[in-house]
Amino acid sequence: MKFDYVIVGNSAAAAGCIEGIREHDKKGSIAVISDEKYHIYSRPLISYLLKGDVKEKQMKYRPADFYKVNDVETLLGKRAVSVDSKTKQVQLESGEKIEYGKLLIATGSKPFVPPMDGLDSVKNHFSFMKLDDVKAIEKAVKKGAKVLIIGAGLIGLKAAEALEHYGCDMTVIDLADRILPSILDKQTSEIMQKHIEAHGVKFKLNTSAKSFNKNTATLTNGEELQFDILITAVGVRPNTELAESAGGKVERGQRDAAPNSVSGKAEPADNCLAARSNSIHARGFITDKKQAVKGVKNIWAAGDCTVSEDITTGTSHIIAIMPNAYAQGLVAGHNMAGAADRYERAFPMNAIGFFGLHIITAGNYTGDCYEEVDGENVKKLFSANDRLNGFILMGEKITRAGIYTALIREQTDLSTVDYDLLCKAPQLAAFAEEKRLDILSKGGGAA
Repeated sequence: MKFDYVIVGNSAAAAGCIEGIREHDKKGSIAVISDEKYHIYSRPLISYLLKGDVKEKQMKYRPADFYKVNDVETLLGKRAVSVDSKTKQVQLESGEKIEYGKLLIATGSKPFVPPMDGLDSVKNHFSFMKLDDVKAIEKAVKKGAKVLIIGAGLIGLKAAEALEHYGCDMTVIDLADRILPSILDKQTSEIMQKHIEAHGVKFKLNTSAKSFNKNTATLTNGEELQFDILITAVGVRPNTELAESAGGKVERGQRDAAPNSVSGKAEPADNCLAARSNSIHARGFITDKKQAVKGVKNIWAAGDCTVSEDITTGTSHIIAIMPNAYAQGLVAGHNMAGAADRYERAFPMNAIGFFGLHIITAGNYTGDCYEEVDGENVKKLFSANDRLNGFILMGEKITRAGIYTALIREQTDLSTVDYDLLCKAPQLAAFAEEKRLDILSKGGGAA
């Protein structure tokens, strides 16, 4: 089979690409290849599905007729294993070959499971990234089950929140010295940990699993834990195999962990600078500003498998959030269809809640820190050189976060606004009239 456009992957980046193509090319043939068999869905909703807050049909990222309306042929439940950039073909695991005119690789990431002795002896061992993971957990979990979660990051804690619904006895372990080390500094991490512990979740930090013997885990500190269900949520790794098979360039190397899923730099830790977790291996497709993969022709990439330039640090790293993936896919779609577009305003941002306590974080935690701390209500703004670098908002302080986001996105010179007023009471009155209209037109005044 031959198509004008082929997209490998079926999440936010794919949706952006399809919509970007159709803005400029209404007739070109489009095919989507995905190893998952489902209609495009919102992955962050899997914890709410497990919890029972949403139904599977409510998880669709686009309407049920999305593929039909955009005249897209779907090859779902099929795995792409390699790309031949010379013959312009994608080979599927079945042996079938799909020929493309232009190709988007939006393969996302996969769970990283560190080597641990005896892990294969564990019967009920799951990841927590896809819809099939939730379906498997639903079949295995029983009321009051003992659950061991390895990883106190975003994925692990959303799994814990969802499993509260089943009355599970939950223990979360992490090699880091605090929870959510990728998005919170030490102080806010401690606040969130106490909040989650109040819901019955137990934490064991500065340790990890050394080995397993069926339903018994031996930790690196020598302690033994019994469990019925094991969830590994240590981290993710980008799926770079397709780009590599096509000859695309992939970033490799070590870097000291980053603050807030965020900065590519390592900084000292205190209450206003996020402490670092252990070093991680950063890998991802290298693209230009048009999302074209460097080193090959007629191939673009978008989403969690690609490296973006973070405007708050000037460094390049993977920014694994859905808005970033969609925006990259949209830009790629525009360029694949012959238009000219660039993606230049990437920065990390997270809006998430655990057991009713919500947080919004963005950018990086360097520079001078303005802070307000009142119990679980926290505001921290980090600025340097008349620019807002990042923020942490928690509890009641998350209101009007859009204004702070706009300051980062637009790289607004803080000397041109009433920054003192913005720190204490974010409002559009702190901006000149022209800037107020610009922010409102981009949705920056909301929430």
